[in-house]
Amino acid sequence: MTDTVRLIRAAQLSDVAEYAYAAEVVPPARLVFTAGACPLDADGRTVAPGDPAGQARQVMANLVVALAAAGARLTDVVRTTVYVASGDRADLVAAWEVVRDAFGDHDVPSTLLGVAVLGYPDQLVEVEAVAAVRAEVA
Repeated sequence: MTDTVRLIRAAQLSDVAEYAYAAEVVPPARLVFTAGACPLDADGRTVAPGDPAGQARQVMANLVVALAAAGARLTDVVRTTVYVASGDRADLVAAWEVVRDAFGDHDVPSTLLGVAVLGYPDQLVEVEAVAAVRAEVA
């Protein structure tokens, strides 16, 4: 957690979820919105076809690069949406565990969804993020 992002837990809600239920952006901050990070390598090929965890590792590596290009890190993320193209809960859990582990102690609020299909051939996983970084004050 940074001085720009405050994760919020509600004692009245179950602690079964492996993430905070809300996050607050502390001003002055600027928001960074990422496109969905996909499991593509530098040549545009989908990595790890058929392997949600393998794809999630590539997705998170790509997300780190996209955030860095905007001056942000994973610890600046305020929320994520994780998409898994599968109706099998085990596939969702496999992808989620990789995403969760990438964030470490920064248990950012997240939504995990099973969807019918994603945009690239053989793509199973995609992660969108919103981050908040300290804004320069003039």
